[in-house]
Amino acid sequence: MTEDPLHRERFPTLSAEGQRMIDFMRHHPHAPIYRNHSGNRLLHEEIALVRSFEREVAGAAIGWTPGRPPEWVQGFVAGAFRTVPFYRALGSPPRRLEDVAPVSRADLAADVARFVPDDVETARLMVFQTTGTTGHPLVVPSHPLVAARYAAFHKRALGRTGVVPMHGAGQVGVVLLGFQQRCFTYVSVSPAMGESGLAKINLHPNDWRAPGDRARYLDAMAPEIVAGDPISLREYADLGCTVAPRAIISVSMALHDGLRRLLEERFGCPVLDIYSLNEVGPVAAHDDAAGGHLLLQPRLYVEILGDDGRLAPAGERGEVTVTGGFNFCLPLLRYRTGDYASLACGPHGPVLVDLQGRRPVRFFGRGQWWNNVDVTHALRALPLSRFTLHQAADGELVLGLAHDSLALGPAALAALGPLFGDRRIALRAITADDKVRQYTSDFAGASQAG
Repeated sequence: MTEDPLHRERFPTLSAEGQRMIDFMRHHPHAPIYRNHSGNRLLHEEIALVRSFEREVAGAAIGWTPGRPPEWVQGFVAGAFRTVPFYRALGSPPRRLEDVAPVSRADLAADVARFVPDDVETARLMVFQTTGTTGHPLVVPSHPLVAARYAAFHKRALGRTGVVPMHGAGQVGVVLLGFQQRCFTYVSVSPAMGESGLAKINLHPNDWRAPGDRARYLDAMAPEIVAGDPISLREYADLGCTVAPRAIISVSMALHDGLRRLLEERFGCPVLDIYSLNEVGPVAAHDDAAGGHLLLQPRLYVEILGDDGRLAPAGERGEVTVTGGFNFCLPLLRYRTGDYASLACGPHGPVLVDLQGRRPVRFFGRGQWWNNVDVTHALRALPLSRFTLHQAADGELVLGLAHDSLALGPAALAALGPLFGDRRIALRAITADDKVRQYTSDFAGASQAG
């Protein structure tokens, strides 16, 4: 048994068998260097709540049509105006949802505490840090129940492919993949799945003792589900693993069709492209039969807004804007996601068509590729309000900084030195009217399209 004094706090319901699973994953001869600790923090009575929520989500219909909020929205708005400081300060709740002024990531980043309801149990509040692609670093409030409920929507999406997760005690259920210079890595168990194993690993060679350990470890774990972003999944495809998962889930960034096909052919299993946001959780899963990304959350209402903040005409593209969600620590009213699509009705529910979400971009320097997350980490210590990085077709780099951050230019260039060496990086100012795409590149191979 570990000597970590916080171990029991992280795993309140851990059994001896669950501890054996944790030890197996952490101390396997080919295991990576696990740099962090995490846990499910679920109490005994909450495990039943998670299972009940999964059954509810699996069987729930999403029957609303665009432009016509479902009945639950009115009560949700009233509750937010009653319990959430940000909305309570606005006065009485409006009679129509469209009369609520939209909010954005910048609003949350400015003071996210004002968006947390008064009745949230602060003693068990958790926070997740996210950098995103908008230049607005964000802390997302959450709770052990909220974190555990993510799986319900992944299972709903998997069910469309005929995959029902079955792994339980003594088996590894899910391995989450990263491929970054620095990555939060840990092992855990999933109480709602009989304490099946859960591991977050970094495929970057720096986190492994020997080059061949990555494939050996993944084969030994034999996870039922593998999840990651397109950059880590592309690396996974090249490792030479001989044991295939039952399904692969791509999250965080847009998955190109070419890479999806490569993964399907390589591993012979379904590959799901799930549109997910830290602020909202899993929103939709790409479904060829549905013609786009099929919505996953029964209590999430989606609008498409134009640049003027008004509802876009039916069938037109605009900004994906959401109301509702399952994170009771962060109820959202007309939250502008920064992603774009049109909205259509399908036989299985509303569909986001031609979704333009966040796209994986990598940069070349010092003879190797760097994930855009590595760039974020390199600049994290600097108080930059906004920044962009672009790599031209000839490899030249341009770092864009907001006017209030231009004085930090030399420090920013120095911070990027370990990634790009002596390669010249030009500085430019981001004007106030720029619609920022944080990471862009014209360099061949940067899009990770497969």
